[in-house]
Amino acid sequence: MIVPAGLSYVDPHADGPWQAFVATVAGVAPHLGPLARLIDTLCRPKRVLIVDVPIELDDGSVAHFEGYRVHHNLSRGPGKGGVRYDAGVRLDEVMALAGWMTIKNAAMNLPFGGAKGGIRVDPARLSRKELERLTRRYTSEIGLLIGPDRDIPAPDVNTDAQVMAWMMDTCAMNTGTSATGMVTGKPVALGGSLGRDQATGRGVNVIGRETARRLGMPLHGARVAVQGVGNVGAVAARLFAEDGARVIALQDRASTVFNPAGIDVAAALAHKERTGALAGSPGCASIDSEEFWALETEVLVPAALEGAIDARRAARLRTRLVLEGANGPTTPAADALLAERGITVVPDVIANAGGVIVSYFEWVQDFNSFFWTEDEVTRRMDSILTGAFDHVWRLAASLRVSLRTAAFVVACRRVLAAREQRGLYP
Repeated sequence: MIVPAGLSYVDPHADGPWQAFVATVAGVAPHLGPLARLIDTLCRPKRVLIVDVPIELDDGSVAHFEGYRVHHNLSRGPGKGGVRYDAGVRLDEVMALAGWMTIKNAAMNLPFGGAKGGIRVDPARLSRKELERLTRRYTSEIGLLIGPDRDIPAPDVNTDAQVMAWMMDTCAMNTGTSATGMVTGKPVALGGSLGRDQATGRGVNVIGRETARRLGMPLHGARVAVQGVGNVGAVAARLFAEDGARVIALQDRASTVFNPAGIDVAAALAHKERTGALAGSPGCASIDSEEFWALETEVLVPAALEGAIDARRAARLRTRLVLEGANGPTTPAADALLAERGITVVPDVIANAGGVIVSYFEWVQDFNSFFWTEDEVTRRMDSILTGAFDHVWRLAASLRVSLRTAAFVVACRRVLAAREQRGLYP
């Protein structure tokens, strides 16, 4: 069913990811001038699609899963945002993720609006064939919303290039076309872009270097802790280690490993690949998961799920810089506390934007059927990312606000200016 947008508006003072997003948007109203009259546009998703996803399991039984696709705002272009498979997926989370994509795309000045999707499922409990059937049925159910000029899905938590290949093929079969630009983050052999798989983690590293330079903090020898060692956290940890930083702690859902002298990141990631867990990584001790948040570091990278840093954990942090590799990892209360404590936070809409930048490049390459080298992709990504970061840094200093507020000011101004210029139809 399609839920009228007005029914999805939630009290910004309540708890939850959507409420956190709305609260942040509301907080930038004093900096929007005449555009502030349109701010309610950003406090309501344009459309929400909730779908039933029934599949036949390998044993012949039928299972039902709930799926979502949300368009937050399309004023600046087609929707763009990932699809996640996770047992904790819920509507208000997907709404918030779509909203953050609107802000991220606008802050990077990409010609996209914000969208997001997900299925409430534990993919680890499905066989490969069941996962394919789930993906194809979900793609068919949301097919009325997606397309290369309407809404372009991409990988997110627990989805990858193979899932995107299944989505692309399903769209092609249902529409009778072979438009490779229907999704991004797909295999290179199917029109994917070189450099896409490492782009988000690389972007975290690039922004970390830029921020450290502005703070006068050498990265060589700096202590780094990374929560979440999926695609984003693993790549960021490896690149920080290559920069000469000491990655002293890594955390996944099951364990936290620690070495004050510095973890051999490559060895730890190889161990996790072999065993499925970080515990037992060479040269590392295991520590309690909450102890992770009290470690003394120069750089902390939350790269797992939203809401990881709440006020309680924020009070315990002993770091100079938080780089948000995940989407929405810091609650509003924690954000305020970290600002009071003088801890610099680079928000997700800047720190992890490398992925959507290269997704944009993939979409452009698919339209033109002309593909770039990995060096070209990396150089162009770095240029867009560092340029956007410099703009936000300067605005934050000018307005005397946090980097998060400055990023939202930049993005909201762009989105609402587009809304005003387009007008309302009819």
